Amino acid sequence: MKIEKLYIDGKKDSLEITDKIVSAKINKQLVSNVIYKTNANYKGRKAKTKQKNEIVGSTSKIYAQKGTGNARHASRKAPIFVGGGVAHGPKGELSHKKRKLNKSEKKLSIASLITEKNKLKDLIVFSDFDKEIKKTKEMNNILNKFNAKDSLIILDKISNEKIKRSIKNIPNVKSTDVNHFSAFDIVKHKKLIFTESSIKELEKRYI
Repeated sequence: MKIEKLYIDGKKDSLEITDKIVSAKINKQLVSNVIYKTNANYKGRKAKTKQKNEIVGSTSKIYAQKGTGNARHASRKAPIFVGGGVAHGPKGELSHKKRKLNKSEKKLSIASLITEKNKLKDLIVFSDFDKEIKKTKEMNNILNKFNAKDSLIILDKISNEKIKRSIKNIPNVKSTDVNHFSAFDIVKHKKLIFTESSIKELEKRYI
């Protein structure tokens, strides 16, 4: 399928991209499931307390079983003692099962979202950035020109080196590469921007 390729000076051209990316089946249920699993797996469940068996210390009885007049106790690792283990405390990531997300689900969900962006005219493919853009203001003007104030920009390696300094301080704009974005990133932003090389690199995974 031919899609529009834009140059930052406003010129237009066309680019042939496989239908598997830009004209795929839109599956909203699949996308919803993938985003749910992604978010669930990335949630920071760091709170953790030590259980009785994780406390380091002596395992000997703190006093004789009988004859002291005190209640019977084993070691000071018991939860009722200061410095002992915590009963029923949070166990960190161990208490939360990771939801399995296979490669096929990821690929199909991303293709579905790219297709939807394409149909809504929210997919932009730029020619590779061959000229270095150092100033944030200049990059901001380019994005405003194409109505891309809220966008996810997926760059190829060379383009990233040319514009990474100018793009990092623009609000509501995230730049990354084809190996480090997810369905959740696409949904978060209104516009989805590729360079010619980055979308061609992504295309190889669907052919």
